[in-house]
Amino acid sequence: MMSHEGELYRQHVRLSLLRCLVKAADYSLNDSILCDMLRAVRFSVTRDQVRGELYWLAEQGLLRIETYDTITVAVLTERGQDVAIGTASHPGIKRPSAR
Repeated sequence: MMSHEGELYRQHVRLSLLRCLVKAADYSLNDSILCDMLRAVRFSVTRDQVRGELYWLAEQGLLRIETYDTITVAVLTERGQDVAIGTASHPGIKRPSAR
């Protein structure tokens, strides 16, 4: 069973992944770039962990996955964009703070 703190951390990671995709010009980024972006904001994640969260987000319909050889690309869906900007919420993802 995952600790409460571990679940909160994953919720923040998921929101951060969606926010990264919102900022991308075509709403898509590969897993390597996403991993680097999360590390730049002080998340301690591996590429494998990022892929796991991307697949979870895809199962929720918040993004879709495209695979090219060894590259995993995440493409944001409209629903994922709504969750990232806070106009919708989803269980397992931290809701953005008010600005």
